[in-house]
Amino acid sequence: MSDDDRGERRLLGAVVLAVLISQVLLYPGVPDLVVALGAPAGIDAGMWFLVAEFGAFVSFAVVWGAASDALGRRVPLIVAGALGGAASYVALAAIPGLGLGFRAALVVRVVGGALTIGAFSLAITSLMDLGGGNGRNMGAAGTAIGLGAAVGSVVGGALADLDPFYPVYAGAAVLAGTGLLAATVDDGAVGRAQGLGSGAEEGSGTGAAGFRDVLARARTTRGLLVPLAFGFVDRLTAGFFALVGVYYFQDPAAFGLSAAGAGATLALFFVPFALLQSPFGSLSDRVGRFLPIVVGSIAYGVVTIAVGVAPVYPLAAALMALVGVCGALMAPATMALVTDLVEPEARGAAMGLFNVFGSLGFLAGFLVGGGATEAFGYAPAFLAVGGLELAIALALFPAVRAIAPGEGALGRRGDVDRSPSE
Repeated sequence: MSDDDRGERRLLGAVVLAVLISQVLLYPGVPDLVVALGAPAGIDAGMWFLVAEFGAFVSFAVVWGAASDALGRRVPLIVAGALGGAASYVALAAIPGLGLGFRAALVVRVVGGALTIGAFSLAITSLMDLGGGNGRNMGAAGTAIGLGAAVGSVVGGALADLDPFYPVYAGAAVLAGTGLLAATVDDGAVGRAQGLGSGAEEGSGTGAAGFRDVLARARTTRGLLVPLAFGFVDRLTAGFFALVGVYYFQDPAAFGLSAAGAGATLALFFVPFALLQSPFGSLSDRVGRFLPIVVGSIAYGVVTIAVGVAPVYPLAAALMALVGVCGALMAPATMALVTDLVEPEARGAAMGLFNVFGSLGFLAGFLVGGGATEAFGYAPAFLAVGGLELAIALALFPAVRAIAPGEGALGRRGDVDRSPSE
């Protein structure tokens, strides 16, 4: 692995970290923020506040990815997405002063999500483009995601206890800084690592492939739906915790925590999730993707259910940390499996598809979690979401064994592990 790859990996990891901080800053204070934006109190308004952003993620993730593949460049689009997201946060904070209501806030959330997903998805795609091992690169992405979520949840909770809009202002500042940081990434170095063109003017790389072609390659890749399905359910659970978990830990009938306390509890999940991503990602390069994905998913589902039935807060907090360990085991291996399966020139579209499925998972987590909680209460909602994680792991473990590098027919033929760095 070259020094250039290490440097670009750090920069791109920092971009992913900053985007996640900006996003998660809002989560612990959502119950009060939606009221300040003109919505009635309750989990329903919080659900739609989060759904609006992730609906845009679903709609635009592939657009950004395929556009970068066709252009042969990623960095300018990352910068544009981050700066546009910062502007959307400023607009969100201005809504009450302009006399606009909660519906206007939802529109701003849609626009902001459409912009921010470009910075997030393309930063991860650029990490995929680097050499040094797919598991290691996705471990770096996972570490950034986990640390960003941990920092965002703790800081956001503390800020929300002071003023509901302080996390919004902080998110705008972080995204603006992200755009400036992303501008320092060497777009040419990222492109050279996997033979991408440095621009349409060179007439090489993905520029000649075209928008529809790169999407078609990603969608028709054998076995790609397997990691996409795992990504969907994994993020469904994460979306559930982001919405229901925040309300659950703050509910006086449950544990009655403050926004800062709820944020710190979310961090109990995100800290081990972040710190263990890189070693578990490297582990998946050595032992294959099957065990981390399947065993991690089964454990993740069981522990998620346990959080919802824990009788006292110390036990629930310890279980949240264990959920983070299980998530760290499976997440980098799942993203690395996408990289294993897809040709370099279609990786932007493939990661876009992965983020579409992941964002759909978040949406489902918000909708299923919010709906189940409203209808049946917290414990049945945790049981439903944890049960879905168990079901996908048990249903798809034969498919993972068949396509995971070194563990099935595809791996033995060498059709999957194509990275020139491995």
